[in-house]
Amino acid sequence: MTGEKIPRLIWSMAVPTIITMLVSSFYNMADTFFVGRISTSASGAVGVVFPLMNIIQALGFTFGHGAGNYIARALGRQEKQDAEAMASTGFFSALLAGALFMGLGLLFLEPLVKLLGATDTIAPHAKSYAFYILLAAPFMVSSFVLNNLLRFQGSAFYSMIGMCSGAVVNIALDPLFIFGLDMGVGGAALATALSQTTSFVLLLIGCTKGGNIPIRLRNFKPSLWRYREILRGGLPSLCRQGLASVATICLNLAAGPYGDAAIAAMSIVSRIMQFAFSMVLGLGQGFQPVCGFNYGAKLYDRVREAFWYCVRIAFFVLLFFSVLGIVFAPQLLSLFRADDAEVIAIGALALRLQCAVFPTVAYVVLCNMYLQTIGKAFKASLLSMARQGLFFLPAILILPRIFGLLGVQMSQCVSDACAFLLALPLGLSTLRQMREEKGERIGGQADL
Repeated sequence: MTGEKIPRLIWSMAVPTIITMLVSSFYNMADTFFVGRISTSASGAVGVVFPLMNIIQALGFTFGHGAGNYIARALGRQEKQDAEAMASTGFFSALLAGALFMGLGLLFLEPLVKLLGATDTIAPHAKSYAFYILLAAPFMVSSFVLNNLLRFQGSAFYSMIGMCSGAVVNIALDPLFIFGLDMGVGGAALATALSQTTSFVLLLIGCTKGGNIPIRLRNFKPSLWRYREILRGGLPSLCRQGLASVATICLNLAAGPYGDAAIAAMSIVSRIMQFAFSMVLGLGQGFQPVCGFNYGAKLYDRVREAFWYCVRIAFFVLLFFSVLGIVFAPQLLSLFRADDAEVIAIGALALRLQCAVFPTVAYVVLCNMYLQTIGKAFKASLLSMARQGLFFLPAILILPRIFGLLGVQMSQCVSDACAFLLALPLGLSTLRQMREEKGERIGGQADL
């Protein structure tokens, strides 16, 4: 971690995480693809329940990133026992949180889908989909934790095996349950639930392999300071994913007055953008353990080199996907709802608007992950809230009142542009401070 050349090290960490994120995103798109063969209302249901899955992911990322960031720094300081206690505490706490979320969700299922933005025609499909997702919530939350614990130890390969195996199960079971067993939307959700459970089991096994930190009940040592450290490292993820959920709910509610076609179109666009976005997330997740280890070892030049290397790669990746999105927007929408011209028309414009500013997201995401990993909780949390909260929520509440449906379609691109303007000073100031700190440290050593 501290001696290998940065480009080679980044790719050794990032390739498994990029594959994991792409496959995970792909099987989310598979749900949308197969459900889209049922009806427009069924497609809308997947979009309506998506915020619920974001909340589950937010819980997992909070415990996983919180414990994982701490573990990376602890291992960089050669404090393995401390890392083992944090890993087990993060895992079992997440398992309990997922169980509590499952119970509350099932108890209030009817009002929950309405709160998520379901119309009267979408609600029956959304309830069927949400039921199975909630049943699997404890395993889903814990899977995200295990995935991140493995990544932050530098064991991205085991993380990839666990997550990708679950994705393959999901893709295989989707058509069987939806059409073969005639379960409809519920079949897609059951396939997702079983796939997440499969990932959970494989990731748990992965923690016992290759010198990774094992998960043991005796190492479950909850304490106020451990939860403070988890929250310190995981709060940006909670803000980012939690606000993504709120943003999607607001998007569904804003699109609702324009019919099920608008909800379905925006849902499909979100899945398409998420697929490209997942590559940057995967690259960022490969960057985080490199950043954490080298920051803990006070090798600040390597942290800066790794950061800018990843920003450049991510920018050109998103630029490539943005060009494809602008040129082939109608064709991409037709893959999911070929027989609904209204869905294609609404979605194509929304996709093109988002692609116009999408490359700037590369810097925002990498800056956020950098700040989070080095423990700059306030700045990281502020930036986490920006894209889907501080800027998107006002945009989705105000712009549709002025521009109607166009306001719904343009809200995300306006938010992305504003988030980039905020990220610039936050990231650059911290990088400058780190360079100055390195200079002071070298100067002090020279004096000695």
